[in-house]
Amino acid sequence: MSKTTTRGAQWLQALAGDSAGAAPVWYADAPLGGDTARFITVVPDASNRFPRARDNVVGLEQGWRLAHAVRDTIAADAARDVRRPIVAIVDVKSQAYGYREEMLGIHLACAAAVDAYASARLAGHPVVALIVGPAMSGAFLAHGYQANRIVALDAPGTMVHAMGKEAAARVTRRSVEELETLGETIVPMSYSMASFAKLGLLDRLIEGIDAETPDAAQIERVRAVLVEMVGDARADATRDLSRRLRNDAAQRTRAASIEVRRRLAQQWDAA
Repeated sequence: MSKTTTRGAQWLQALAGDSAGAAPVWYADAPLGGDTARFITVVPDASNRFPRARDNVVGLEQGWRLAHAVRDTIAADAARDVRRPIVAIVDVKSQAYGYREEMLGIHLACAAAVDAYASARLAGHPVVALIVGPAMSGAFLAHGYQANRIVALDAPGTMVHAMGKEAAARVTRRSVEELETLGETIVPMSYSMASFAKLGLLDRLIEGIDAETPDAAQIERVRAVLVEMVGDARADATRDLSRRLRNDAAQRTRAASIEVRRRLAQQWDAA
């Protein structure tokens, strides 16, 4: 398989060079500012023994390998005062659900990846997610959503959502065109990265980048944003994800969610 078949693969090569891992999860250690960072991405695996997991999706093997790549970094840095950054390069179409995947525990594999990323963040590793393609459904939850900071390319083909447009149209009994119209006024239903940013979940939307064939200057611009996000994460005293509800964008667009959380916490503490 060519090493430039997907955006995730292209951007890992552009930012970190050749992978030290094999498909379906590539990773590489490379300089990032004054650090050596671990870059991780999911790539297609045409020979994967699970047919539903041969594209750039997160299935059983992908979940466990993501967890291994992150846990390996945590273990290597356990005795260090300054933990290295971890960059999750996100280009995942979905989780690889199927009968065999369900029976063999895809939920455990994806949970292992989530737990590894969260553990890295809580251990002091600045974790940054760079969205260069689709970041869909449980695949994004397993690979990228636990990051201290999330940045994305403002380019065609980058999106964050619970499911693809065609699947969402079938579930809601609407046409794709109707969903797109609703997304213009109902922010959580939109597939655009600009709308995702309005939810307070995105720390930077990087404009003017060719996601498919970036030139050297564009790659360096993205690298500079990653360096900035690493510094920002290290300067933040909190290692949890509460800042996603504290920022101005979230206060405007997620006020009801914030109020529900406040009341639940109040009732829990009262009990």
